[in-house]
Formats: sequence, structure tokens, C-alpha cells
Amino acid sequence: MTLPQTVRLPGVSSDENALINGLVAEVEHRRMKNLLRTSYYENKRTIRYVGTLIPPQYFNLGLVLGWTGKAVDALARRCNLEGFVWPDGDLDDIGGDEVINDNHLMAEVDSAIVAAMQHGPAFLINTLGQDAEPDALIHVKDATEATGEWNRRRRRLDNLLSIIDKDSDGRILTLALYLENETVTAQRDKATLKWQVERDEHVYGVPAEVLPYKPAPKRPFGQSRITQPMMGLQDAAVRELVRREGHMDVFSYPEFWLLGADESALKNSDGTVKTVWEARLGRIKGLPDDADADPQNARADVKQFPAASPEAHWADINGLAKLFAREASLPDTAVAISGLSNPTSAESYDASQYELIAEAEGAVDDFTPALNKAYVRALAMKNRVAVDEIPDEWKSIDAQWRDPRYLSRAAMADAGMKQLAAIPWLAESEVGLELLGLKPQQVRRAMADKRRSVVTSLVEQIRGTGGGIGA
Repeated sequence: MTLPQTVRLPGVSSDENALINGLVAEVEHRRMKNLLRTSYYENKRTIRYVGTLIPPQYFNLGLVLGWTGKAVDALARRCNLEGFVWPDGDLDDIGGDEVINDNHLMAEVDSAIVAAMQHGPAFLINTLGQDAEPDALIHVKDATEATGEWNRRRRRLDNLLSIIDKDSDGRILTLALYLENETVTAQRDKATLKWQVERDEHVYGVPAEVLPYKPAPKRPFGQSRITQPMMGLQDAAVRELVRREGHMDVFSYPEFWLLGADESALKNSDGTVKTVWEARLGRIKGLPDDADADPQNARADVKQFPAASPEAHWADINGLAKLFAREASLPDTAVAISGLSNPTSAESYDASQYELIAEAEGAVDDFTPALNKAYVRALAMKNRVAVDEIPDEWKSIDAQWRDPRYLSRAAMADAGMKQLAAIPWLAESEVGLELLGLKPQQVRRAMADKRRSVVTSLVEQIRGTGGGIGA
């Protein structure tokens, strides 16, 4: 393990330099663990040569499994941010849609969720836009590039270090330290290795939030979804795949024993020796034999040993897959070798997904506070409002998530109709259209069409009366 590099910034206090180096050391301390989980997620994790029963060349095949990556993606794909809602106002009036569109926020949040599930935390950073940039920016950093100090009493970050750029040798070239109402940015010249430091004051506190997966009192930054049991089970399954490869090479062909035959049985008509695979596949069409030979000499005979079945290996892999599915709250069919011949009913399918759905619901509950704060801070930056001057009405701005259950449009519409029958006036609102299963864009289009029709109807009424305003 390499020692963490030391950063010495000119014009920065000794306490700030100590803080920067402490945070750099923390990133480096966790770097190998984080990169290990990234290698599992990206399906690049192979296993080391273990034991002496299997020739080492089989471990050089690079066999991998994608179970851990699937465990992350299966959960992340059920955590879908649809947007933000504001019961006490209109987000369009304060640039809500612009913040989302300028930052490609839905895609950014998707990547942040995947990063959080890999490493435990991801970080959302708010910055003011520069020339030719949007007014308010939201960036995502993972745990290999950023960390900070958590204030347990205030339940927020006291600071955050973001490593922006490194050279090919891993030396830090650009970093940013976010402090209370101040940002320190440092850039190192590649030629002279000298640092240039800039300080920017602002009115947005520490403009960063932790997006944690499964936080706990002693682990406010969360924990990785790729657990030690998951990694161990996947490694065991890869070793079993390696054993299966060796089995197929050695035992998949039938074995023949030739009794009473000479070397000519293993030669071709031109005198050349048959290849190994020809002999294994039974390319021996005739054996020299003499019925009148001395009874003391054995007559030519062939004995066959049937090939060994690989089913034992598949059974072991299947058992490991089911153990992995239990650990990851996945249905068996997600990773195990299933023998299902007919589609399951909707009820049984839902029941198999309950644990995963519960995981998704818990995850979005943990993600929501950080997303709300980052989004509201971006709105404050866009409208040039200080954090301590944010209107109380903005506190009702909330993230809106898609239902983690996969429901058909027909089922959603049917359930929505039953709810609207109990509360008829909801049918005229955006909530009523959402209950019917319309997408957010469809809801907006429908409400816009409704407003246009109301205006058109009002104009027609005025024309019909032959009067006008003040007539």
C-alpha cells in the first residue's frame, strides 16, 4: 500500500493544510477497498490461483461472474427519481426545471445512486456557474475522489475535499476544499509542480451533501451493497467454474482401454500416430486380432469408461447462486440456473420481489434528504438567495420517486380509478392524473391542454355575449 501524498498549499493556514492532508489520507486509506468493489461491480474481478488440484493455466482463463454488478443494478434501477414537487408554489417560477435540465439531474442522480451502492456514500456538490455556464451546478463525486468530516450534532458536513484531477503517477493536480461559506481551489502546474491557490467566498454554507446507502449511527456515510458475503460467494462460484473447465477438458471424452493390441492400433494407414483427440473420440476402426492365437495371449479387446457428468459442478454453482440471491435480496431466478418452463403468476412474481422492493423503498428514504437539500441550494444559487434567507415555503419542496414496484399501466389505471371514485375532486388535479398512471410529461401536457381549453371557452363566452371587459 502506497503512503498518502503530502500537499502543501501556499497562502493556506497550517490548520487548513493539516485538514487537507488528513482528508487525502482518508481517501487513500479507503481507496483499495473502494477499487476492489468497483472491480466486482464492473465485472473485472478474477480470482487467484488456489490449491494444487487444478492446473494453474485454468486460472489464467479470466473467468468472471457478474452477480455483484447485477445486485447493484437490480436495486438501483428501482430507485428512479422522477423530479421534484412543490405543494406551496410553482417550481417553474423559481427556475426548478432549468436546474434539472441544465445539470441533466436525473442521469446524474442515477450515477450517484450506483456510486453510493458501490462504496457507501456519494457526494453532491453545489457550485456557482462561471462564464457561459448555468447559474447553478450540481456535481457528483464518489468515495474514490472525495470525503469530508461529518458533524453528528448538526447532521451535515463540516467540510468536503474533492480531488478533481491527477497525473499518470497518481499525484494530485487539482483539488477543492469546501468550507463554511468559503471554497479553496488549488491547481498544480505540471511543469514546475507549484501550486496556485484561489479563495472564493459565498453565502451557501458547506455546499455539499452526503448521499448514503444504508447509513447507521456509527456509519453516517453508509455502507456498500457489495458485502463481504456477496464477494465470497461470487469467488466461490468462479472457482467452481474453473473446476468445471478442467472437468470438461479431462473427463468429457469417454476413456478407452485397449487390451491385447499393439502400437499399430494407434497409427494411421500411412504410419503416422493418431492424434490424442482422434483416439479419445474412438477413431480406432479396427484392431489386429488372431482367433487362432495362443490361448495364453489375451485377444484384442476394448474397454470403455463412460465420461463423467458435469452436473455436480452445475449443482454447486446453482446452490451458491441461491445463497447469493438470499444475501442480495434478489429472487432466485435473477442469478440461479432456473428450470422454470412456464411464466409465473403476477402474484408469485410480486412475492419474489418483496425483499428487493423493501430495499428500494428504504434506499430512496435515505437518499431523499440529501437530494432535497442539494436541489434547494441550487435554486438558492440560481435566485441569488443566501442559505439563511431561503423562504420557509421552499421547505415543502420534495423529491418525487417512481414506485419501485413494476406495475402494468392497466393495473395502475384500475387502482387509480378506485381511488378517484372515493375522492372525485382529485380527478381535476395533477395528483389525480398521476394516480391514473400518467407520466410526469403527460400530466403537464394534460394540465396545459386543460388551461388552454378553459381560456378558449372563456373567450367564446365573451364573444357570445357580444360584450367585453368593461362593456
